[in-house]
Amino acid sequence: MTENPASVVDADAFTVTRTVRIQAPVDKVWSAVTKPEHISQWFGRIELDGSGPGARGTIFFEGYPPTPVIVEHVDAPRSVSYRWGQEDISTVFTFTLAALADGTQLTVEESGFERSAAPAEEMADHAGGWVSELDELVVFAERSE
Repeated sequence: MTENPASVVDADAFTVTRTVRIQAPVDKVWSAVTKPEHISQWFGRIELDGSGPGARGTIFFEGYPPTPVIVEHVDAPRSVSYRWGQEDISTVFTFTLAALADGTQLTVEESGFERSAAPAEEMADHAGGWVSELDELVVFAERSE
């Protein structure tokens, strides 16, 4: 598995960002971050009623209540944004992909923590979450099929 740096918390901008390198082509990584059957293999189990902007669904993580999710924006195969959480305290995470000579650079940026009751704690929690989840994405995408 490719080793990647940890997430970065920007307390002033209320964002969490992590960039990883994946030794897999952009189309494979794009599929891994947009197709529910692939997302469910490395992230949480997700169910969506469609695939484009406005598609709604639910994401399920073991030990947590179901979380509503909406596809906010799609610019295939460069970026996709999802809003998750309750309307009044939701955050948006965006995956941005760029081709590299040996694979793909993927950056996730999650924003909207300023509406949280405890922004610093939420950002720290999500920063750790993106480390474990994106490490799983790297393993998933780098597997040969």
